[in-house]
Amino acid sequence: MTRRNVDEITGNRRMRRNRRFEWTRRLVRENRIATDDLIWPIFVCEGKAVSEPLGSMPGVFRHSVDRLSAEAKRAAELGIPAIAIFTNVDVAKRDIEGSEVLNPDNLMIKATKAIKNATDEVGVITDVALDLFTSHGHDGILRDGIIVNDETVEQISKAAVLQAEAGADIVSASEMMDGRIGAIRDSLNDAGFQDTGILAYTAKYASGFYGPYREAVGTDQMLKGDKRTYFMDPANSDEALHEAQLDIEEGADMIMVKPGMPYLDIIRRLKDEFAVPTFAYQVSGEYSMIKAGGEMGFLDEERAILETMTSFKRAGADAVLTYFAPRIAELLSNG
Repeated sequence: MTRRNVDEITGNRRMRRNRRFEWTRRLVRENRIATDDLIWPIFVCEGKAVSEPLGSMPGVFRHSVDRLSAEAKRAAELGIPAIAIFTNVDVAKRDIEGSEVLNPDNLMIKATKAIKNATDEVGVITDVALDLFTSHGHDGILRDGIIVNDETVEQISKAAVLQAEAGADIVSASEMMDGRIGAIRDSLNDAGFQDTGILAYTAKYASGFYGPYREAVGTDQMLKGDKRTYFMDPANSDEALHEAQLDIEEGADMIMVKPGMPYLDIIRRLKDEFAVPTFAYQVSGEYSMIKAGGEMGFLDEERAILETMTSFKRAGADAVLTYFAPRIAELLSNG
């Protein structure tokens, strides 16, 4: 095919012209990653002077509360806007109702205070879900084999107030109970925390990508049954729109899709439909897949990390919870 024949077909428009040089690719780039996009999930454990590596998540640690000051200052130095706290509570403190969540001196409360005392440059996001406190690993109160909705909502609403009192800037609700956003908003308002934000895990799917996380928070060996009666079916898309509408109407300040990479279409649909701050959670299984691929030499780990972040931005995510947050911030600062 001659050059003229190509021009006749393309109408003299050649898409490769803008791809020829790095500087032209930069000029026409539609989406960019910044440290402003990052939320760093951190695992917290009992004890002192503990920084325990996680076998299924290479490079990720569980830290005791006394080690959080250094991690919070590291986040601030890297320009990471917020930290999300997840705890591994002693088995002896767990029960079927997750009542430890209402202890005003529990591990989540201590961790929140430690980070807030370390720096005022990093926001703190807590979680009211009961899986971090139950003896059965479920996100709600278990009665006769059923996760009871309304009783769970009442309990997590009280927990939200405790977390706000400890200094949480944003309280997240990841347990997917019906009506929980409105109840939490009312409880926060009644307690004088009108300015405390709510991050709704709006579309949290019953996914196979959560395994390493459950090891990190200590629920991998205790979970009885599965979470399909309250987490969303991976086959559903329209349902996410209904969940989002409810969460927004009830007072959510941000909505989130979890996991991230398998649900980019859901992120795009929610952002297009509601135009509210929309987050993605690059969950533990996604992290571990990339790490394993890199360690085995099957992929370029650094490129894969940045490419997945770009995919979240392209899909419409305003921010991403990712265990790669410090690594991404370092990569961006190094150009």
